[in-house]
Amino acid sequence: MPRKNKIKPDGTIQDRQKNIVHFSRLYAKMDIWLKWENLMRQIQSPNIAQLLMQMHFVPVAKRHRQLAEAEKLLAIVEKNKEYPYEFVCYRITGYLPKTSTIKEVIKGDLLAEDLRLFISKLSGQIAEPIVNLKEKIYTIEQLAAELSVTTKTINRWRKKGLVAKKFVFEAGQKKLGITQSALDKFMEANPKLSKKTQRFKRLTADEKRQIIKIASKLAKKAGLSLYQIIEQTAKLTGRSHETIRYTLLKYQQAHPDRIIGRGRGIIGTDQAAEIYKQFKEGEKVKRLIEKSGRSKSTLYRLIKMKRARTLLGQKVEYIFSDEFTQDKAEEKILAEKLDYKGYSLPEISEKNISEYAKHLQDTPTLNRQSELNLFRRYNFLKYLVNTRRAGIRPAGISGRQLDSIEHYLREAQLIKKMIIEANLRFVIAIARKHNRDQTMLMDLISEGIFSLMRAIEKFDYTKGFRFSTYATWVIAKDFARKTPESAASGRTAQVETIQDNVDQNRRIAEAVDSGLIEQARQSLTQVIRDNLDEREQYVILNHFGLIGSRIKKEKKTLQQIGEELSLTKERVRQIELTALQKLRQLLSMEEFELLTE
Repeated sequence: MPRKNKIKPDGTIQDRQKNIVHFSRLYAKMDIWLKWENLMRQIQSPNIAQLLMQMHFVPVAKRHRQLAEAEKLLAIVEKNKEYPYEFVCYRITGYLPKTSTIKEVIKGDLLAEDLRLFISKLSGQIAEPIVNLKEKIYTIEQLAAELSVTTKTINRWRKKGLVAKKFVFEAGQKKLGITQSALDKFMEANPKLSKKTQRFKRLTADEKRQIIKIASKLAKKAGLSLYQIIEQTAKLTGRSHETIRYTLLKYQQAHPDRIIGRGRGIIGTDQAAEIYKQFKEGEKVKRLIEKSGRSKSTLYRLIKMKRARTLLGQKVEYIFSDEFTQDKAEEKILAEKLDYKGYSLPEISEKNISEYAKHLQDTPTLNRQSELNLFRRYNFLKYLVNTRRAGIRPAGISGRQLDSIEHYLREAQLIKKMIIEANLRFVIAIARKHNRDQTMLMDLISEGIFSLMRAIEKFDYTKGFRFSTYATWVIAKDFARKTPESAASGRTAQVETIQDNVDQNRRIAEAVDSGLIEQARQSLTQVIRDNLDEREQYVILNHFGLIGSRIKKEKKTLQQIGEELSLTKERVRQIELTALQKLRQLLSMEEFELLTE
């Protein structure tokens, strides 16, 4: 049944009064809703935000008690623990939630942040005038001035546990304030911080003159930057770096003709690159500060920017799978801990190829399932890199984000290394087959490794094919292009003589490789025979050399095929295009490229 409209269009006085009452109620509901929306944007836990909204309907005296309980709870929260919402609600209100379905568990650091906001908002509902209170109340600005620190420092202390509540100050202004008792408790709980604040006491006129004198003397020394002058003055006077910096700044504003030290200007591109290079090579930040004359914060900011630009500038491609977007994909795909130590090979050189081939026999092989798991993990890690860095600017990325993304990239590279080393035996075996001159063997192996790396990037593990089969085809095709005379004419007698004298280990590797090549050729040939008519099969098999031995392929030109079939060259080309269009739908991109190369 449709809901009746409460707003009546009649212009009678009675109807207008009813409309006014209805609108006032509607605006009241909207006001509560807007307050709720505002809370939800700040307090992360929806249950705590809802609890705060409920406080509007609780008597003032009870809200005071609950505010005190919230402060006690904040004092015992540990950042590394987790707390159920039922516990939080009970500690603040004295009762458990009415609905038993609330099972929220809140991390300690998030709970502490929400409780600070809860205390601030709730105290705003029942704010008391400071004239009614017996102890001293500081505003954020007053406390900063009292301790000679910035308001940012006070806000950092609040995150560490300094409780701030809202009070009504002079002229009826409602502001955040910190009681003397809250400040004393915080300093007692943080003795190191309390000791450090002793360095922030207000300077006397004589102390300021002494600082100016020491800084001016240091400024006359050649090679000292403003940062180094401030650091040395701070050590000599026992004052903080910020106090010295602020004192010198005020002095130079009052005396612009008397410059104490000069900054070294903006860090140039070359200097920034050199600093980052030394940092990557293991140079300590303290040493870099001494060399560059820059502050620690400046250097860390520079290093972070260089890391971010390097990371965001990398081209990271991956094979997508629908399982990457499923629930708990990261937990499922990255659950297994991999042992990368099993894949450690010595350096290969012309002198140790035979020994290297023997060593490859001990390298762990990949069965179908382990191969599938590795490629899934490899591509998922690169997928995470792309999604985590998407839309991030170098200046806006945090160190934690950088660490996470770089971790994904490092693990992806380790997996790639595992796959390469598990398939190197095929590279060496195929290189030996295509080698007509022993001096070319190392060059062929190097080229084969590059081909293997490209194959890893292009391999689509979701198709169900074995990577070893695909990689063997890629490497063999690359070798055939680079040594066409070898592919066309076969091995010379000299090479066959050398091949007859190689050790048994090489023959075993070649036998494995031979089987993989033959398996790939048979698989592709079977697809052609199952899906093309006789004429199309004849054209494709003969034109792309899929008939004959794997060493000496029997390729025919379109003209030759046409003569054999009593067709024109153009008609054979049309048949070939039709067949290739069919195969394009049946083969993966990689298989199709291998066929048509």
